[in-house]
Amino acid sequence: MTGKRGPGRPPVHDEAWTKVTVVLFNRQIAFLDRVAASIRAQSGAAISRAQLIRALVDAMADADVDLTSARSEQDLKATILARLGRYRG
Repeated sequence: MTGKRGPGRPPVHDEAWTKVTVVLFNRQIAFLDRVAASIRAQSGAAISRAQLIRALVDAMADADVDLTSARSEQDLKATILARLGRYRG
């Protein structure tokens, strides 16, 4: 290759990755946007929705929370909140 970069943004990942499409509710997108805006206002760092989602997934993986008994999205949420000590029923 001649060193010319192709179209689009430069790669920023240090490991193999796959682009996926995930359906989120509008309220979830609004939450991600509020978090990103708060981070930017507080620290000046521009954090994307994708970075927030990847960090949440990695944090769950590192926390080693057993989700195998979950039978629904609500069960998953309750288990995660209980592990965080924030379950409100």
